Amino acid sequence: MEAAEGLSSATPTEEMNGAGNLMDFLDEPFPDVGTYEDFHTIDWLREKSRDTDRHRKITSKSKESMWELIKSLLDAWSGWVVMLLIGLLSGTLAGVIDLAVDWMTDLKEGVCLSAFWYSHEQCCWTSNETTFDDRDKCPQWQKWAELMTGHAEGAGAYVLNYFLYILWALLFSFLAVSLVRVFAPYACGSGIPEIKTILSGFIIRGYLGKWTLLIKTVTLVLAVSSGLSLGKEGPLVHVACCCGNLFCSLFSKYSKNEGKRREVLSAAAAAGVSVAFGAPIGGVLFSLEEVSYYFPLKTLWRSFFAALVAAFTLRSINPFGNSRLVLFYVEYHTPWYMAELVPFILLGVFGGLWGTLFIRANIAWCRRRKTTQLGKYPVLEVIAVTGITALLAYPNPYTRRSTSELISELFNDCGALESSQLCDYVNNPNMSRPVDDIPDRPAGPGVYNALWQLALALIFKIVITIFTFGMKIPSGLFIPSMAVGAIAGRIVGIAVEQMAYHHHDWIIFKNWCRPGADCVTPGLYAMVGAAACLGGVTRMTVSLVVIMFELTGGLEYIVPLMAAAVTSKWVADAFGKEGIYESHIQLNGYPYLDVRDEFTHRTLATDVMRPRRNDPPLAVLTQDSTTVEDVETLIKDTDYNGFPVVVSRESERLIGFVQRRDLTLAIKTARQKQDGVVSSSVVYFTEDAPQSPSSNPQQLKLRRILNLSPFTVTDHTPMETVVDIFRKLGLRQCLVTRSGRLLGIITKKDVLRHMAQMMNQDPESIMFN
Repeated sequence: MEAAEGLSSATPTEEMNGAGNLMDFLDEPFPDVGTYEDFHTIDWLREKSRDTDRHRKITSKSKESMWELIKSLLDAWSGWVVMLLIGLLSGTLAGVIDLAVDWMTDLKEGVCLSAFWYSHEQCCWTSNETTFDDRDKCPQWQKWAELMTGHAEGAGAYVLNYFLYILWALLFSFLAVSLVRVFAPYACGSGIPEIKTILSGFIIRGYLGKWTLLIKTVTLVLAVSSGLSLGKEGPLVHVACCCGNLFCSLFSKYSKNEGKRREVLSAAAAAGVSVAFGAPIGGVLFSLEEVSYYFPLKTLWRSFFAALVAAFTLRSINPFGNSRLVLFYVEYHTPWYMAELVPFILLGVFGGLWGTLFIRANIAWCRRRKTTQLGKYPVLEVIAVTGITALLAYPNPYTRRSTSELISELFNDCGALESSQLCDYVNNPNMSRPVDDIPDRPAGPGVYNALWQLALALIFKIVITIFTFGMKIPSGLFIPSMAVGAIAGRIVGIAVEQMAYHHHDWIIFKNWCRPGADCVTPGLYAMVGAAACLGGVTRMTVSLVVIMFELTGGLEYIVPLMAAAVTSKWVADAFGKEGIYESHIQLNGYPYLDVRDEFTHRTLATDVMRPRRNDPPLAVLTQDSTTVEDVETLIKDTDYNGFPVVVSRESERLIGFVQRRDLTLAIKTARQKQDGVVSSSVVYFTEDAPQSPSSNPQQLKLRRILNLSPFTVTDHTPMETVVDIFRKLGLRQCLVTRSGRLLGIITKKDVLRHMAQMMNQDPESIMFN
């Protein structure tokens, strides 16, 4: 298909035989041709063809002069420049978000008197009066009750701190939901289901806009700081894709080609995960495995570069002050043993079951929100859920702190310097071992107390996350899922550790756990549990394992992580193939053809194509006998995205296909730029003008906007093949012919409707609303 699209017409004085000169009244392509309406699907083949034409043109021009050669080199490098800018901006934004969340989370409990912009940890770092045992207490940091009343302890101080904690949480969440509602409605949720849909070729204008970027960044800080059971990792992918879209607009190569733009967005998604978890390679694999629809090798390299720059930028900001990219970086000193694979696999089963429970319960709740009065009061819903969360979270120290800090503590190995309740073991006074290798010890009262609190925290997190994900504020799911798994894993880890200590003569412990040895690392179980639960909810496998080992720096723990991830996927897949993101895509009715879905039904193209038996005939244009008025009436009376062009209504031999938007723009431009085009002017799509008397009004040639090679199948093509063609070529529509004669048309939505029907679902549920 030709990329440079112009309009031509015959002069009014043309003779009867139509042999007069045809004048091109537009040398340049008219604006917006080849672009798409909002909530429409792009034509991948057309975009690819246009980019090939553009590239061919640049290459041929580069031989003409030095300036053209420089321009062609700049064009070739523009992709890498965009990646560099995406990496720098997304890394900077992630660093700012981390610092702001850290400060605002602590603000709910108290304030630093020496510098109010310091978080609790930073405040006590700078203090000279902090002792090692009371490292969390320093005179510069005061809780609100102490600041207001002068009393740090007692029932009155506790109640005041409790009340202010809830008040701050409500304030943060109210600000978040109000900003989203007023300025950028698209800034809510995780963003990954929509990113997946956009990358598959769907247009959602404004979803990756400047306002969405700004509001999502600000409200993400507020939402996470409010203490709700949500994470910032999913929304960071949306933020990075907004950065990608922003920089695409600087280069016409990407701004004018939706296919090329999606290559950049795939790489931006990788940069988003890179800064969310400090896992550049995991980010690239996440983009490849989870979000991207079209991922050529060139995009793989660029994703790698963008993820590297983003991680480097975040590392230079150093938001956590530990020279690491994440809050919960850990190092374990004990190897794992074969017998431990049993509890690891059990954690995988738990992860799969939790994933299934969460998806079903959350989708049921979100559907209820969509179909009942509840959806009309988003602000009230957010306030109610925040109030309940803060009310129930404050009494339990494990739910009061931020979820990232909780995961960090659960992943931690108990060293000699740990002051956590989870490390309250009974020490052997005769122990004289190096700090790194502390033998297994009996649990003290602090550990048993912590276990009760963790069990309550587990139930709380499981229930509250179901109601939190999907509200009208930015909300990620990675961190809450990991928290559920980490709590379950730590409980199992402590149980196995105590069994190994008290029953080391049992046959399963005999071979590898001798008295006085450091056999079991409960923190490793927390890590495996976190991976299992995240895998159960998202159905990630390869990228999940890589993200987890990049998080922890433990290469030797890949096998336990793989075992848990695969088990959780198998268990979850037994109850339903869709992960949480695919389920939300289905719920919202986005036209998304999942590559992983199998189509096994024996239907033919003729069963799916339109028009059906009792439908009115297909709306078509003829090649040389339709008037401008006919075309305008057809556009007004129908809402189709395009029209097949045939030789005549009698023969119905197919010539090509013309897009509705291009047709509208062409006629509008012709009326403005050229005299003599009136409603009775004949529109023709042939190379030569049809013969007409000289008294007739000027004719309008629209061959340049006609796609002469539309994709066609015969009426006996199996639907299995048609579905495969739609997936692999990213088609918008496909024409059905028999011996060159047009019979009907199949659109992407027809395919999705048919697939829903075959699975006994409501075929109208896939219609985007």
